[in-house]
Amino acid sequence: MLTNPQNSPTMPMTRSAFVESSHLLVDRLAATRTRIAAAALRYRRDPSSVALLAVSKQQSADVVRVAAQSGQRQFGENYLQEALPKIASLRELEVIWHFIGQIQSNKTRQIAEHFDWVHTVDRLKIAERLSEQRPAGMTALNLCIQIKLAEEQGKGGVKCSDVLPLARQIAALPRLRLRGLMCIPPPRETFDEQLQLFRAATQALRSLTAAGLEVDTLSMGMSADLEAAIAAGATIVRVGTAIFGERQKVTDEV
Repeated sequence: MLTNPQNSPTMPMTRSAFVESSHLLVDRLAATRTRIAAAALRYRRDPSSVALLAVSKQQSADVVRVAAQSGQRQFGENYLQEALPKIASLRELEVIWHFIGQIQSNKTRQIAEHFDWVHTVDRLKIAERLSEQRPAGMTALNLCIQIKLAEEQGKGGVKCSDVLPLARQIAALPRLRLRGLMCIPPPRETFDEQLQLFRAATQALRSLTAAGLEVDTLSMGMSADLEAAIAAGATIVRVGTAIFGERQKVTDEV
C-alpha cells in the first residue's frame, strides 16, 4: 500500500496522487541542492564541502525511497520507534542513517546497532553506552557532540566552554569516531543574528582542532537558516521542511 509522502507515514493514497506528490518531492530536493550550492559559492566555499542531510522523520519508507532514487543518500531520523522499521524496509538501498533526536539511555543499543551517525550526544554516559553497544563487526559509529548556543528550556547540549573535556573523553572510546559538533540554535529573525550564533559553533570546533582532536564536522543549519550556517562553515545542513513540506507535530518518545 502506498503511503502519503507529506504528513502521514500511514495514510493510504492513490497511485496517481503518489506520483504527483513524488514529482513535487523530487523538485523540492533539487531546489534545496541548488540553494545549498548557491550559498556555498556566495561565501567562497566548495559546494561539495556541504552535505545535505534530509530529515525524514514522519515520512514513510516509500517517500525515502523516492528521495534515494533521486540521489539523496543521507537521512536523519528523530524517533527511534519510527526509524527502525523504515531502516529495515530499505536495507537494499545505499542509505546512510543519522540519528538526530534526543537520546535516552534505554535506546542506545538500538541506535548503536542501526545507525551510521549520531548527532546529539551531550553526556559521557551516552557515549560510553554507544561505544559498548556498537557491534564489533561494524565500522566505527560517527558521533557529534551537541552544543548549546543559548539557554533554552528543554533543549539538550553542552556549553561551548565545556565541550573540550567531553570531546577528549569521547575521542578515547573504542568503536566511536568523534567527528565534530552539532547545534540547534534558537530562532533568529535576521541573517546577521543567525550568523553570529553559528560562528560561535565554528569557534568551538576550532578549539577542538587546536587541542589536537581530529574533527571535521559542523552539523548546523536547517530550512530557515541554512545560508547563515553555510556562511559560518557548516559541513552538514539538516533540511526537512524545504524537502518534504510542513509536518504535523509529534510528541517526543517516552
